[in-house]
Amino acid sequence: MSFVRMHVAAMLAGLALDFLIGDPEGWPHPVVWIGRYISFMEGKLRARGGNLRRSAVWLTGSVVGLAMLLTAALLWLLSLLGRLPLFLGMCVLSWWCLSARCLAKEARGVAAALDVSLEAGRKRVGRIVGRDTAELTEPEILRATVETVAENATDGVISPMLYLALGGPVLGLGFKAASTLDSMVGYLDERYRDIGWSSARLDDVLNFVPARVCGALMCLAAGPCGLDARGAWRIMARDHANHLSPNCAWSESAAAGALGVRLGGTHRYFGKLVEKPSIGDAKREIERDDVGRVDRLMYAAVLEWAAVLGMLLS
Repeated sequence: MSFVRMHVAAMLAGLALDFLIGDPEGWPHPVVWIGRYISFMEGKLRARGGNLRRSAVWLTGSVVGLAMLLTAALLWLLSLLGRLPLFLGMCVLSWWCLSARCLAKEARGVAAALDVSLEAGRKRVGRIVGRDTAELTEPEILRATVETVAENATDGVISPMLYLALGGPVLGLGFKAASTLDSMVGYLDERYRDIGWSSARLDDVLNFVPARVCGALMCLAAGPCGLDARGAWRIMARDHANHLSPNCAWSESAAAGALGVRLGGTHRYFGKLVEKPSIGDAKREIERDDVGRVDRLMYAAVLEWAAVLGMLLS
């Protein structure tokens, strides 16, 4: 079996593990270790002072480089034991790079929390969004949840699947490190604008193609999922640029069109209002069942992508 086929096979096996198991709480996960290293290095670089924009490049390079180097070293050690241990290790590492089940589970958790109380819903959605949640209404909580599933379908599943298929766990965990950096320091506010600029730019580059692929896959999946496929294509074509990020609105606009709801708009982050354009048309008010619908849309898009990568690279 060639290395490319091993990469694809390991990615598909990792995807199956993700669908079946997800990310059980309390189990070891490299993203936790990557996050700890980012926090450690950020503190060290800030304490050292100097030009934070230069420090940002060091932070980005060291995090991504170290993640890839340690992954390569681990795979080399496994290769000394034989091809089967190497492949099994690749499967586990690929599993760690994917988060479809975790994303869907967190979204369903928000809907379940709303069944308890509005306050419970606010607290639960705070686990998956960066905006302030203390004053969100139920429709705002649901919109935030749908946006999170649609947006993170790209960097949580579609993108890592591509990089795993092309470069195995080394490239997959390199992407995961870049994505973790962006989620921790890639903000535009005063605190992170300088220390996180290179991480944010790298994340934009790495997700550029997958974001557009994810939007198209969601449009293709809308019909089989019982949603509005024509609306998904129309809204994506119209609103794909309605976001501060060059990538996020592709999948968000596809989901908004498929569901027939309006997403986006102005939100409060760290106590400050951040102006954002809206995405989609408000054909109806968003409802709790839309959480399940966007989960199905995400899963269908992921299965489509698995089939495409399997056919192209095997």
